[in-house]
Order: sequence, then C-alpha cells, then structure tokens
Amino acid sequence: MSEIVVVKLGGTTLADQHQVLVEVAKVARKRPVVLVHGGGKRMTEWLARLGVETRFENGLRVTDPAALEVAAAVLRGVVNSELVAALRDVGCDAVGLSGVDGGLLIGRRLENVGLVATVTGVRRDLLDSLMVSGQVPVVAPLARDEEGMVCNVNADDAAAGLAAGLGARQMVLMTDVDGIRDADGNKLDSITAERAEQLIAEGVIRGGMIPKVKAALAALAWEGTEAIISDGSAENALTRSLEDPTFGTRVSASGAGA
Repeated sequence: MSEIVVVKLGGTTLADQHQVLVEVAKVARKRPVVLVHGGGKRMTEWLARLGVETRFENGLRVTDPAALEVAAAVLRGVVNSELVAALRDVGCDAVGLSGVDGGLLIGRRLENVGLVATVTGVRRDLLDSLMVSGQVPVVAPLARDEEGMVCNVNADDAAAGLAAGLGARQMVLMTDVDGIRDADGNKLDSITAERAEQLIAEGVIRGGMIPKVKAALAALAWEGTEAIISDGSAENALTRSLEDPTFGTRVSASGAGA
C-alpha cells in the first residue's frame, strides 16, 4: 500500500472550493495526491441550455449520445481546465486528464442508464509517471467500456476505482454532509464495511448516501486502506479529513468502527 491519497471533489463553483484546493496543494507537497472531480450541477445547467433532458436512475445520470457530448465537454473541458488552472494559481503543479487518456480507467457498461460505465480496472502507468515527477493528476470521470465506447462515470465510482487500483492509503469523498449517521441520527466517526452494509440493508443509509458509501467500500481493496466521507464546505476540510479521527466518517474493512 502506498502513501497516495485520492481526493474527490464535487462539481460546485471554484469560489466554493478555493480553500480545499489550497489544502490539496499543501498535502501534495508531502505525499502523492490524485484529484478526481465531478460536475453534475454544471452538466445539468449546460444540458438545460441545449434543451437536452436530464434524467436519473438510482442516482446515476442517464446518458444518451447527446448528453455524453455535454459530459465530455463540461467535465474534461470546462471543469477540469478550471481546476487545473486554480491549482496552478496556488502553487500546485497540476495536470488535467480524463479516464480515457492513456486508457487510464477501464469500464464496464451499466444497464438501463445509457452510456454510463463503472470502473473495473486502472492502467496506472500514466499516473505513476506524473506523481513521480511531483505533479497532481486531475481526473475527469470518463472511461471506455468493453466495446471502446466513451462513457460517463459517477465521480465517486471513479475515485474508488483509482484508490483501489493505485493501492492508495486514503480516499476522501468531499461531499455536502458531515458523514454517515446511525439509526438515531448520530454521526459515526468510524464504521466497518460489514456494519455499513448492514445499515444499507436496514434502510438507515439511504438515498444519495448509498452510492457514496458503496464507493467507499469499493476503495478498500488493500489492507489498511481507509475511505473518509466528509463535509467539503467545512473549514480545513481536507486536512481534518486526513488527520482528525472525529471529522467525517472513516470507513475501513475491519476494526473498531461502529
């Protein structure tokens, strides 16, 4: 297992994420960082401008060829370029790419949601070469499926696939909630994979938290790996996610979690 940390950001505005990007630059001076980003809100805005319908199934955006064109333009073009530029402005040597570049993300097409894939493998050579040279890869969540078709990928899924494929020590999912809660509404500082699955089955973990928790579980491919779900809008969110065991919820394969 490496010291790599995979950080997933949502697709909100750069103004909202400035502090997190400053923290990414700070962490990257000490250990390798891979940044994965979403862009759902921006995509919805662009689709509306172009008159393309937005529809979701089980939390995944149904992506037809017209929606995929917008996804590629917004994710790989607009959002990725903005993040790379913003990181370079705060002294971080960042490089933008997507899961298609270098065959980085290997995908399998999901049923009933169009051109959407889940990550089944990672070709890490490109990322390794970038990280060895001290650069931070900024990855847009796109991948090619078994037939070579470019597909949209849920950003949490992409982050989990990269964390597992790279043997990352930590994965941080920056979101708009402060962590996983139990049946009484109490935030859990830590939780094991088994307990998380149980809470999903019981309906305690539900709605939009299900794909985030499942992504956290998918990242736990190596012994000692932990996935952290935390509130990206909190002060010093990334630093606290990595260092403060009471901030967010730490998900691990086994241990003393609730």
